[in-house]
Amino acid sequence: MDPTRAFVKNVKRVVVKVGTAVVTRDDGRLAVGRLGAIFEQLEKLNSRGFDIILVTSGAVGAGRQRLKYRKMINSSFADLQKPQVELDGKACAAVGQNGLMALYDTLFSQLDVTSSQLLVTDNDFKNADFRVQLCQTVDSLLDLRSIPIFNENDAISTRRAPYEDSSGIFWDNDSLAALLAMELKADLLVLLSDVDGLYSGPPSDPRSKLIHTYVKQKHQKAISFGDKSRMGRGGMDAKVKAAAKAAYSGTPVVIASGFTSNNIIKVLNGERVGTLFHKDAHMWIPVTEVGPHELAVSAREASRRLQALTSEERRKILLDVAAALEANEQFITLENDADIETAREAGYDESLVARLALKPSKIRALAESVRRLADMEEPIGHVLKRTELAEGLILEKKSCPLGVLLIVFESRPDALVQIASLAIRSGNGLLLKGGKEAKRSNAILHKVITSALPEAVGSKLIGLLTSREEIPELLKLDDVIDLVIPRGSNKLVSQIKNSTKIPVLGHSDGICHVYVDKAANLEMAKKIVLDAKTDYPAACNAMETLLVHKDLLASGGLQELVQELEEEGVTLFSGPKVNGAVNFSKANSLHHEYSSKACTIEIVNDVDEAIDHIHSYGSSHTECIVTDDHDVAEYFLSRVDSAAVFHNASTRFCDGARFGLGAEVGISTSKIHARGPVGVEGLLTTRWVLRGKGQVVEGDKGVVYTHKDLLMSNGY
Repeated sequence: MDPTRAFVKNVKRVVVKVGTAVVTRDDGRLAVGRLGAIFEQLEKLNSRGFDIILVTSGAVGAGRQRLKYRKMINSSFADLQKPQVELDGKACAAVGQNGLMALYDTLFSQLDVTSSQLLVTDNDFKNADFRVQLCQTVDSLLDLRSIPIFNENDAISTRRAPYEDSSGIFWDNDSLAALLAMELKADLLVLLSDVDGLYSGPPSDPRSKLIHTYVKQKHQKAISFGDKSRMGRGGMDAKVKAAAKAAYSGTPVVIASGFTSNNIIKVLNGERVGTLFHKDAHMWIPVTEVGPHELAVSAREASRRLQALTSEERRKILLDVAAALEANEQFITLENDADIETAREAGYDESLVARLALKPSKIRALAESVRRLADMEEPIGHVLKRTELAEGLILEKKSCPLGVLLIVFESRPDALVQIASLAIRSGNGLLLKGGKEAKRSNAILHKVITSALPEAVGSKLIGLLTSREEIPELLKLDDVIDLVIPRGSNKLVSQIKNSTKIPVLGHSDGICHVYVDKAANLEMAKKIVLDAKTDYPAACNAMETLLVHKDLLASGGLQELVQELEEEGVTLFSGPKVNGAVNFSKANSLHHEYSSKACTIEIVNDVDEAIDHIHSYGSSHTECIVTDDHDVAEYFLSRVDSAAVFHNASTRFCDGARFGLGAEVGISTSKIHARGPVGVEGLLTTRWVLRGKGQVVEGDKGVVYTHKDLLMSNGY
């Protein structure tokens, strides 16, 4: 639950207002399907014990549509050629209200819900006895689990016209909903609109950003409103005025889209939906709060300042980061211990708890890896190719940073250090979102690292996101963020890929295989298999499936491998071909990442079947063959389509540090841009630099192209 939405735990009585743009389609007809979906939500909430009060617009629009049709049917061809007089709004309201309530009653009846209609006018609320009676009637209806449906009685209202008069106790159905929320002592008011909430400008403007929490001191004068509602009399301006009035009188308000599935239920579940208005919002959100867009822009600006430094200055930053990690070891372990304790109390699996741990030895190892990264060759501005296009016209292809990276990772706080140091080394800005289970560890590590950044760069080079609700908005910033790297499950990677136009470097499941061939040295195979599974079972490069050649079943080799694993406390599960050959449980799936001391064992007929199994059930991460047959090994290495393939070496070697990359942001199973352990090189792109002496193309008449490759002395 989003912290700013915690108040919903105490919500009992809810007023829901549906605007004209929600009630009707673009052609003016009633949006039956959309209304049905909304009413299903109201039925569920009603059955869960919530008091639901509905305020509806749309009568005038619905009536106009019906009267126009009737007028056309009853008109002669000559009448239709004459200028058409605008229909009387009050007549439209009278006709539309009848049709609207007939539809509402039908929809609610289908859901076995009783509804009731209450039409009110502005003048009614001037009568104190009316207000008392209104509350008593609504209380009685709610006790009977009936849903009261309110609408302004436009047909007999004393207003000059429904669209013109904005004076009085209430002036449209938004302000009526706010008034009812206050009169009936509602705990929450939900205003459904045709947009996702309140934006900083017109929603159609790509520069406009969704405001999740409205703070009067911050937003009142900073927002520019777009056009009014396409059908109703109000618009977002009217909704904001009504929402602010209700909120600052004590009833929280959420403006959300009526077009999005289950939005009302999401609001009541505490999800960060739409825009929240609350009288205490200024205490939760600083008036100078930096939003996701500002965070990304700040990271980009800081990255450009970082790139402007000399190579030695960037190297010194990394050395300062390493020293800061060691100097703050005590504070880091203190916060990490708190995360571990919280995780255990919450009942997290021990494999996840193991990923959380940051022991002093681990912190010192991280500091050393940062120093190694600092001592690596300067990656920025490296000349990859130099060509003479024509005499005095020299073209260079040079390495350069990508720009701003968004990296979402789960569980492991040590990943934050590796990612941050790689971003600094490669000159990139960085936005990080870690798992909630490592919240305190991530926060202290971020503070330690950013405190080591010089003022010339600024601490905003690396931003730490604290709420997952910020991720969807960041994924829309394809004009600022250049690459997204999700480190986690296939579900996480798929969700992010489906939610953004920004390039995504996929890092998903680590279902790694070791295939022990019939020509394997069995003693070597035992060492490799044990290391691949038990060195760090929670790692993504740990073995999850052991494939064994069928001949090892007859020779006893399979039994020896099983014995070695069981003696190390590894729980074994069998594939279909192993069932009966050895005595352990059947695997539920051959595509499974245990991330613990457990693995699947399966028998294969030959190397081709091993390769087919890997392609069918693997995750394209890391695979190993153990064999003394060189030809079989080369066959395996050339045909397995994974990011890393090994011969006679543990899968645990698939690691940025072990590959000499200094560190890694993850292991990519994608094929575009970077694959396998992604170090500094994977966070760089290229650009072209052309130096001339006044040359012009001029139809290529005056240019003699040489296209001569030039030797590079040191790459810079």
